[in-house]
Amino acid sequence: MFKLDHIAVAADTLDEGTAAVEQALGVSLSGGGKHPLMGTHNRLLGLGDVYLEVISINPEAPAPDHPRWFDLDHFNGAPRLTNWIYRSDDLEDAIAASPDGVGVPVALSRGDLRWRMAVPADGGLPFDNAYPALIQWQGALHPVDLLADTGCRLRRLEVAHPQADELQQALGGFADPRVAVVQGDRVAYRAEIETPHGIRILQ
Repeated sequence: MFKLDHIAVAADTLDEGTAAVEQALGVSLSGGGKHPLMGTHNRLLGLGDVYLEVISINPEAPAPDHPRWFDLDHFNGAPRLTNWIYRSDDLEDAIAASPDGVGVPVALSRGDLRWRMAVPADGGLPFDNAYPALIQWQGALHPVDLLADTGCRLRRLEVAHPQADELQQALGGFADPRVAVVQGDRVAYRAEIETPHGIRILQ
């Protein structure tokens, strides 16, 4: 089973990313923590059955001896949507169904949360980071279970790519009615999120 798990906003600093998302959506982020293996940290926002993650390099953590996930080592500029993440009950099966370079399984944890994630050797995902990262949660606990319901829901996620048809074909069994792969002259993400203040756009 493949299912949309969450979307990620990258930022140069966690405070900058958090402020940008809170201003755009008019709600407060909560939760999150540190990922020692990757030298990153995050803040979260529940979106019903999925969630939003703001992630950045943790300046207080030692730099890992391998590339960070989500290609964060090469990120710069304003906070923005950079990744989408699909979950599977069988990570190896999901990796086998994906293009080369999607990554190898890495076991991770944060607090009571346990998961395995496919992490690319160079930090970057196929299709110029437009292919979804792959995750498998361990046990019944999921981040959405720990997040307050702020009334926000993901209505639509657009993933733009110059080779949209090829990306759509590569996705194969990865499907969610909220996700649309569209033609674009560069990789770009656009999320329509229902909030207590109406529909807000995050990109």
